[in-house]
Amino acid sequence: MPERERRSIAAELDPPMVILAPHVQAGPFVFCSPHSGRVYTELFLEQSRLDARALRKSEDCYVDELLAGVARLGVPLISARFPRAYVDVNREPYELDPDLFDGPLPPFANTQSVRVVGGLGTIARIVADNEEIYRGRLPVGVAIERIDRLYKPFHAALAGLLEETRRRFGVAILIDCHSMPSSPVGQPANSRPDFVLGDRFGTSCDSKLTRFLKDTIAATGHEVHVNRPYAGGFITEHYGRPGRGFHALQVEINRALYLDESTFARNKGFDALAATLARVFARLVEDFPGLIGGRAAAE
Repeated sequence: MPERERRSIAAELDPPMVILAPHVQAGPFVFCSPHSGRVYTELFLEQSRLDARALRKSEDCYVDELLAGVARLGVPLISARFPRAYVDVNREPYELDPDLFDGPLPPFANTQSVRVVGGLGTIARIVADNEEIYRGRLPVGVAIERIDRLYKPFHAALAGLLEETRRRFGVAILIDCHSMPSSPVGQPANSRPDFVLGDRFGTSCDSKLTRFLKDTIAATGHEVHVNRPYAGGFITEHYGRPGRGFHALQVEINRALYLDESTFARNKGFDALAATLARVFARLVEDFPGLIGGRAAAE
């Protein structure tokens, strides 16, 4: 099975990510869409008891397309091609569920995190509505192949973009973008705000960044919450080191703004939302960097 996994990844997920990069970077921002990947390999569908439609419930559908315009602002966007249900880069590299795998896990695996216990580790056991993904247990080697060939290259590329950005501008600001269901299971329809910003309760970025983006989005007429119900995941926590010049802010977008959540089709609000985000992020790139002391121009 690990050899089949390797061949499947090489055939259908090479390269594992797409980077839209400007010819010359104009500001200290890096945008990231880690959960919008939608290449469901033939082998993954064979392993799963669910079809691709059911698996997409965990996908941040089309967030990469909503963000595509940021490259025209002079800043890079990195997007995963593989789906979150296959391997989740917004987790530690080895948050692995012992109930999902045959054989002993590596001694360094984190088997007791809240995310693992909930079925949503690096290799998820369930999709968003608690449906089991797999027909049976997987060989441990399958997890290692996915982590080595997809997870690690994605993070190496993201870390490289951030390091180069900080080198050129003195600071690097990661905007990590996701989408969220319009309402939690069992709650009234459309009970969530339009946007949720997560800065790990003020620890992953300068608070001026959070306030600036909150106010800029709110000025477009959208409701914006901060840190509730989402304060930021592994990516925000791992890369957000303000004292070292790395700032990270998570942005959650309400899917009802742009998506039919039952069919995964873009709704009539898609183009309007993409245009709004382009204006918001243009303002961010143009107006914000000086507020936290980044150099005004590349070296």
